[in-house]
Order: sequence, then structure tokens, then C-alpha cells
Amino acid sequence: MNQTLPVPPPAVAAPRTTPPGRYVVLYDGLCRFCQAGARKLVALARPGALELLSYQEPGVLNQFPGVPLEACQRQLHLITPDGRVFGGVEAIVQALATRRGLGRLAYAYYLPGLRWLLDALYALIAAHRYRIMGRAATESCADGACAVHFRPSQTLPIDKK
Repeated sequence: MNQTLPVPPPAVAAPRTTPPGRYVVLYDGLCRFCQAGARKLVALARPGALELLSYQEPGVLNQFPGVPLEACQRQLHLITPDGRVFGGVEAIVQALATRRGLGRLAYAYYLPGLRWLLDALYALIAAHRYRIMGRAATESCADGACAVHFRPSQTLPIDKK
């Protein structure tokens, strides 16, 4: 008789964490695509409303119990001033909602079917984010030689991470 081991559910963030008193965006600071997206999100949100923190920086996740590394590796997270945690497209929607006019448009995300579609698209992009723009240079890769370079005619390498 073949037995299969139960598959653990994907790591998700708790619905609440320590209230930071401000909006905090946790993003992948080693991902060029994520860096550009986070900067764009700050530009679109209410001026001065969002603080960007790379979850890759030492000690950052210690400030937010209930937001595990595994969850951050899957998607961007927004922590509201009162400690509510949103992930993925919903985090983006909530960040955009800090700006009056744009917030109303962003709430279209909650229309039936659209949320499912956008979440699926986000998950696909997030899973391949290093292939899109590569990794940011780090001390161990200061010259950028570790970055992934993609040409459409090239076969994509398998990302073991």
C-alpha cells in the first residue's frame, strides 16, 4: 500500500502582527523587479504614507511576529499602522487606497473573479521574478555577475530557490 505524506499548507502570514504605527511594505530587496515595483508603489500611494523594508535585511522580520520568511518569499506584504497584514495584490490595493482617488479604483480588485485572476497572475510573476530582471548585486555578488540575464530565444534556467 502506497502512503503519501501530507503536504504542509503554504506558509502564510498571520492576519495581524505588532502594530508599527505606520504603513510598512515588506518586499524582496534582492530582486530588481521587486525593487522597481516597490518604488512605483511608493510613488502611487499617498506621499509619505509607505515605508519600504526589505525582508532580506537582518532583523526586519523580527519586528513583525507572524510574518514568516517563507510567506515573504512568496509575495509582498503590507502591514497597516494597526498591525493588519495583507499580501500580494491585496497588499498593493491597500497601499494604493492610501491615496483618495486611486484607492477607489484599486478596490475593483474585490470584484468577483477579478481577484482570483489577479492573484493567479501575481503568483506566476512572483515565482519567476528573478528571471524577469535578475537579482540585485550583493556583497557576495558585488559586480552583478550573479544576476540572471534573460533573452527570449534562450531557455530559462531552473531556479532551485
